[in-house]
Amino acid sequence: MSYQVLARKWRPKTFREMVGQEHVLQALVNALDHDRLHHAYLFTGTRGVGKTTIARILAKCLNCETGVSSEPCGQCSSCLEIAEGRSVDLLEVDAASRTKVEDTRELLENVQYAPTRSRYKVYLIDEVHMLSSHSFNALLKTLEEPPPHVKFLLATTDPQKLPVTILSRCLQFNLKNMPPEQIVGHLRNVLGQEMIGFDEPSLWLLGRAAAGSMRDALSLADQAISFGSGKLGEDDVRSMLGSIDLSFIYQLLEALAASDAPGLLAIVAHMAEHAPDFEGSLDELISMLHRVAVAQVVPDAIDNSWGDAAQVAQLAGSMTAEDTQLFYQMALNGKRDIALATDPRSGFEMILLRMVAFRPAAVIDASLTPGDLAPAGPAAKETVAGEVDDTVKKPLRAPATAPPEPVTQVPPSTSRETVRAAPRETVKPVPDQAALQAGPGSAGSAAGQPSGRRQSQANSPVAEPGIAAAAHDKTGQAYVLKTLKPVDWHGLLEQLGLGGIVYTIAINSELRSINGDTLQFVLDQANAALFNKGHVEQVRAALEKYFGQALLVSIEPGETGGETPARRQARLQQERQQAAVASIEADPLLQKLIARFDGELDRASITPVDP
Repeated sequence: MSYQVLARKWRPKTFREMVGQEHVLQALVNALDHDRLHHAYLFTGTRGVGKTTIARILAKCLNCETGVSSEPCGQCSSCLEIAEGRSVDLLEVDAASRTKVEDTRELLENVQYAPTRSRYKVYLIDEVHMLSSHSFNALLKTLEEPPPHVKFLLATTDPQKLPVTILSRCLQFNLKNMPPEQIVGHLRNVLGQEMIGFDEPSLWLLGRAAAGSMRDALSLADQAISFGSGKLGEDDVRSMLGSIDLSFIYQLLEALAASDAPGLLAIVAHMAEHAPDFEGSLDELISMLHRVAVAQVVPDAIDNSWGDAAQVAQLAGSMTAEDTQLFYQMALNGKRDIALATDPRSGFEMILLRMVAFRPAAVIDASLTPGDLAPAGPAAKETVAGEVDDTVKKPLRAPATAPPEPVTQVPPSTSRETVRAAPRETVKPVPDQAALQAGPGSAGSAAGQPSGRRQSQANSPVAEPGIAAAAHDKTGQAYVLKTLKPVDWHGLLEQLGLGGIVYTIAINSELRSINGDTLQFVLDQANAALFNKGHVEQVRAALEKYFGQALLVSIEPGETGGETPARRQARLQQERQQAAVASIEADPLLQKLIARFDGELDRASITPVDP
C-alpha cells in the first residue's frame, strides 16, 4: 500500500476524534441526539480547521444505517462509502471549479428525487463563496425549502462574500483557529503512535508555523520528518522553516537592555550569515518580549515549553516593565512597517535602533540629597537618549509654596514621525497682597519661584483671566440674595446640589432678573424639549434651601440674551485648550524633538489638566 500523508491518515472519523471546535461540536451533537436537524448548515473558518471534516462526519451521522445519532458506527456500508468518498448520496461539489449558473441548475435538477440508498441526499458544497451571483440566485429557493430528504452542508473560508440571503437561510458555525497548544498536543499524540522520534521545541516550532491550521501542521510535520531523515529535531525544523536560533533573540534583548546599538548591529550581521527570515525573527522577538512581560508581572507563570525559563527570568530582571512594553509596542508597529523597507534586514535593524533611540533616559545628579528631589510622577521630564540638554540635567527641586512647573511628557512615537504631546496646562498663580505691593520680583520670590519665570508667564499669549475665574468658582463663595446679580448664577448653581435633568435645565438657563424674592430664568430654546413644570419646583426648592427663605421662581423657554453657565463652561474650556496648546508649542524641548526628527505636533492629543 502506498504511503498516505499524515493529514489524510489522521483525519478524524468521528466527532470524538476532533481536536478543538468544541463550540461547534456541542451544538451538532445535541441537534443529532435530540432530532432537531436543520436543512442547511454553513461552516466558516480559515484553511485546515475542520470545515470539510465536520461536514463529512455529519453526513455519516445522518445516513448511518444504525440510525441518526452523534456517533456513527463506522462499519455499515453507508459509513464506509462516505469515508472512502464513493457514496452516491453524498454529492461533494467544489464551487471554485463550478461557478457557472448552468452548473448549479444541473446540480439542483436531481434534488426532487429521493436518495438512492441512504436516508438523506446530502449536498456538500465546498468554497461556496466562489459561486457567481446568478448561481446564488438559482440556489436560493431550493436552499430555503428543500425536500425533506435533502440536507445542504456549505463550507467557506470567506463568509463575507456570501449574500445575506444565503446566510439567512443557513445555520452558521464559525470554526476558530487552532492555538499552538492544541496543535502541539495533537502532534505529540500522532508522532507517538507513528513511533517517530521528536523533541518538544520542534513541535512548538511547527505549531506556531501552522498559524492555526491543523492540516498545515501535519503537512509541515511530514516535510520535517523527510528533512530530518525520519525524526524531528529542533535544529532541522528551524533550518527547514528558516526560523532564527533563539540564542540570537536572547542576545538582541540583552543588547537592548544595555542600549548597546553597535552590539545590536553586530548581532544582526551574525544572523544574516545564516540567511534567516527577518520577518519571522521579528515574530520571535515579539513572542519573547511577551514572555518577558509575563515573567515581570507574574514570575510563576513563565512558559517553560522551550526549556529556557531561567533565561527568560534573567531577561525580565535586566529591563524595566516600562521598557518591555515600549519594545513590544515598537516591534508590533515595526511588523506592519517592515514590508515597506528596502529589504527585510534594514527594516529589522531600524526597528531595533528605534527601540534604542526612543528608550527614555534617566539623569541622576549624584550631588543631590533625597530631600532635594521632587516627587516622581508626571512632573518628571522624559527625554530621548543622547538628547539630554543642560536644562534637563538640572535637579528638580520642590518649591517652597508654589506647585512645580508643569512640563511636557513626550511619549516615544512608534507608528509615524509624529510627536504626540501629553496633557499640559499653564495656570497663572494669584499672588497675595504682600507680593503685589512688593512688585514683580518679590512676587516671584514669595511664590518660591524665580522672577524670570513669573515674567515669562505674564508675557504668555494665553487667555489667563478665564482660567483664573474657573479656579475662583471652585472656592465656594457665599451668595446673598440682596446682592445677587445675574452674572453670579454660574457660581451659585454649583452650590445648589442639583443633578440629572434638573441640573441640565439649570445650567442651560440664564438668570434674567432678580426682583426681591422673585427670580426669573430663561431656558435656552435648544433644551426646551427636556423641560417640564416639575423642574421649576426642584430648582425653587434648591434655591429656598440655600437662601433660607421662600422664593418665587419661574423658568420659561426662549432666546437667551446673555451667557448661560453651559456656554460659559464651553468658553472657558476652549480658552483652557488654547492655553494648553500654546504652552506646549512654546516648550523648547518639544521644539528640539520636532526639529531633530522632522515631526509635527499632534494637537488633537493635547488635553488641559484641571487646576
